[in-house]
This record gives sequence, structure tokens and C-alpha cells, in this order.
Amino acid sequence: MKKRRLTNLDPLLTSSYHYELPEELIATHPIHPRDHARLLVYDRADQSITHARFDALDNFLPRECGIIFNDTKVIKARLYGHKESGGAIELLINRPHDAYAINVYIKGRVRSDTRLIFDGDLSARVIKLYEDGSRDVNFYLRKTLIRFEELLPILEQVGHIPLPPYLGREDNSEDEREYQSVFAHYEGAVAAPTASLHFSDELFEAVCSHHPHAFVTLHVGSGTFKPVEAEVITDHPMHSEYFDISASALELIHSNIPLLSIGTTSTRTVEYHARTAEHHGE
Repeated sequence: MKKRRLTNLDPLLTSSYHYELPEELIATHPIHPRDHARLLVYDRADQSITHARFDALDNFLPRECGIIFNDTKVIKARLYGHKESGGAIELLINRPHDAYAINVYIKGRVRSDTRLIFDGDLSARVIKLYEDGSRDVNFYLRKTLIRFEELLPILEQVGHIPLPPYLGREDNSEDEREYQSVFAHYEGAVAAPTASLHFSDELFEAVCSHHPHAFVTLHVGSGTFKPVEAEVITDHPMHSEYFDISASALELIHSNIPLLSIGTTSTRTVEYHARTAEHHGE
């Protein structure tokens, strides 16, 4: 197979996508009300650009338009603790492999069988190391092995909201409410589907009253925080994420009505189904 020659502006080169983003333009705290965020509208018909506010979204939607939302719910996936032998560690849950083996990322050197201690009588034991830097662990409550669904309420007490690293700050009590969509339902994401965060209860209800809508679930994994460090984009190791498409979403997707997917998580779920016909899995 003939190797493709890459130029400086080749779309496969990571460097082709470099742009300057001044730090002062990164919103490090949410706006109130959440639907007052700015909205840029590009009209493909006349190539015009309109600067509006997100609560005006329905004014720009076609009358005939179905909407797909991602109803994943962010868990408090970040834990701070220490090794049994001493030494601080930070653990970020990625996803469960099964009921007991939980894939995580750990800041701090650990070996297989290392025991990690957290608040609330919670501990973990490293059971497997992977080349991508992730680890599998078992979690224990007072030395009793627990399942992932038993871990979730404990995380509510001792875990932290896993804010994106580019925000450059620690989470606070406000983030427990604001870093969650108003229609979040199924727990499992370690990052929010951020386009969804701009919907207030009022805007969500208004949009849904005017348009047919349905939900998919895509549990955003911690790989979403992983920067693309490969020189060629296709060399970047992609992570997988769990998804499930509801029966009502399948019906809407297979109808003839034009669709709007809210954000990249809903979009890639719908696109993956279009390519594979799968409606749940990885």
C-alpha cells in the first residue's frame, strides 16, 4: 500500500488544527441562568452569522425537527487518597468492565496488588495494569468487596466532580448542580455532555413541547480528557464508551423527520448506529 505523503496543512496532521485560545476567554465558572450562554448561529443558505443567546434556540430551529438528547448523568468519579504504604494518589474512574472490575486512571505510581485508601471506609486494590496507563481495581467497603452500583452512592459522599482539566480549578458545591444537565438520568458518565448544560428547565420544556424528542444514553469516558499527542490523528488511541439507544429514539432516528442531536455525544451515538445498526454496547 502506497504511503500517503503529509504536508503541513494535511487534515491528518494534528498540527493542522492548532489555534490560539486565550486563557481569559475560557469560562471557568457557569453562567446564571444557564440558558443565557451565548449562541452563534451560522446560516448555510446565505452564509450569515448571528450572535444570539441560547434561550433563543427554538427561534432558529426548523418547524419540522426532531431532537435527540443524551440523558447520561455524571458521577463523582474523582477520588483523593493514599497508598497503604503512604504516598498521595488521585484516582479517576473511567468505566466498569463488569460488576467488580473498574477501569481507572491513577496519578501516582502503583503496582498490581497495591491497596489504596480513601475516606468513608472505602478502599481499592489494583488488580491489572494496562499499557495505556489505565488500571483495573476492585473497590471495598470496610474490607468487603462491592459492586459498581454499590459504589455509586459512596462516591456521592466522598468523591469529587471530575471537572475538565482546562478549567484549572477544583470542584465546589455549585458544580454538583451545574455540571449536570437538567435531564440527566442514568449514572455513569465521568464528564458532562457539555452542550446539554445550557438547557434550563424552562427552555427544555419549551423545546420539547414544540418538537418530537427522545433520549439516547452515552456514558462519556475519561478518555475525553486525553489530549491528542500523536503527530498523525489516526495514530491516536481511541477509547470506547457505553451507549444505549431507547426505543423511542430508534423510532425517531428511523423516521423521515430531520434530526438535531444535542452535542457531540448524541451525534456520535446516532452516527454509530447509522454505520453499524447497533443500539447498545460499546
